[in-house]
Amino acid sequence: MEPSFEIGVISDTHGRLRAEAILALEGCDVIFHAGDVCGPLIVPQLAELAPCHAVAGNCDDDDTLPLTSLQVVAGLRVLVHHGHLPVDEAAFRPDVVITGHTHVPKLEQDGAVLRLNPGSAGPRRFNLPVTVARITVRQGRASARLIPLDVT
Repeated sequence: MEPSFEIGVISDTHGRLRAEAILALEGCDVIFHAGDVCGPLIVPQLAELAPCHAVAGNCDDDDTLPLTSLQVVAGLRVLVHHGHLPVDEAAFRPDVVITGHTHVPKLEQDGAVLRLNPGSAGPRRFNLPVTVARITVRQGRASARLIPLDVT
């Protein structure tokens, strides 16, 4: 059996990286942060777990964060953007699209494209759950799951 490849997905930390999020992302081969990082230590802390690719959100003021990121991982084209600005996603020919911004966790298969918003892993807002996500790639196919974090 071909080994699986694990992709961790987090968004909207707003300067707070919870211990529960770190535990949920342990063992990932790569991590994507879909914006509103809002703190200089978040990405380096995530990078201690696995290589981390982050994009800027509407609350970020870090000029080193790109607005979009396209990475090829486990043979899949993964496009990440925060979701607050229009992006011509089709131009990137993605297999997976990751966004944040709404704080609403969402997972859907849109034709051949897996679309994922991991929700918010930072401070709880609007009575929404605090979540991250993981994508498992096996034999060139991606499946994802949302992971609610048990926080108060």
